[in-house]
Amino acid sequence: MMTQEITLEDGTIKDILTNENDNKVFLIVDNNLKRIWTYNGLSSPFKLQIYGSILAQMLVTQLKLFYRVLTLNLYDRNDKRFQEILNNPIHGNKAKPILKEDFEKSTYGLLRATPDISLIQNVDVNKAIEYIEEISKLEKFVRKFLIVSGTVYTDEEVTEAFIKEEKTIKKPLKLGRLNRGFTFFDDDYSTRLIINNRRIQGIELYLHKDAKPRVINLNIPIFEDEKFSNSGDMNVLRNSFQIPDEISENIGDQELD
Repeated sequence: MMTQEITLEDGTIKDILTNENDNKVFLIVDNNLKRIWTYNGLSSPFKLQIYGSILAQMLVTQLKLFYRVLTLNLYDRNDKRFQEILNNPIHGNKAKPILKEDFEKSTYGLLRATPDISLIQNVDVNKAIEYIEEISKLEKFVRKFLIVSGTVYTDEEVTEAFIKEEKTIKKPLKLGRLNRGFTFFDDDYSTRLIINNRRIQGIELYLHKDAKPRVINLNIPIFEDEKFSNSGDMNVLRNSFQIPDEISENIGDQELD
């Protein structure tokens, strides 16, 4: 893995972060604000996103200055901060491309020094949900489920009344807990893993707005209500437990009541 420097005469970052490049991961070095922005394309492989994070840390080491690594994916594309970055011109900067041999020499030690992303440590569910709700939603996708600390939520529309107007918002509605064991999703979901301070906050499951999910037929036995609610004759129940003193040898030929 290595970085590839992008040079574009009279171009802006908007010309690079396009739908055609949604399968790539970008590192944007801002020397004025001392920031390195990571941007994961919507279709970028998970493995590439991991390497992008490692390469961003290697750029911090290379520059030998206090650079902060931030993710641009936190913001909606129409957000003011996102638009400011998109409209920045592309200049040559202090950061030099990281070559394949640089990555091979540094990765092992860097990985050992990097804290692992942890699922074991408990998270504050309310704070995790609040953090997840602040992250921009995906365009052309609808979030169907949210999983936080083993609990499954779905989005519920709630109307909040204000002095002059009513506003409909979506809030997570608790459905129930996941079963114990491993969970696999054999559906058309696109999953998004939310991480804060190297701690997994939750997993979002999205469907494309135009997708037609498969209908699941549940084979659940149905017991009619009258089987339980109607009163019965206790004598019938008692008689069913009475065994006759003598059982005829020809009982099979008799009619039983």
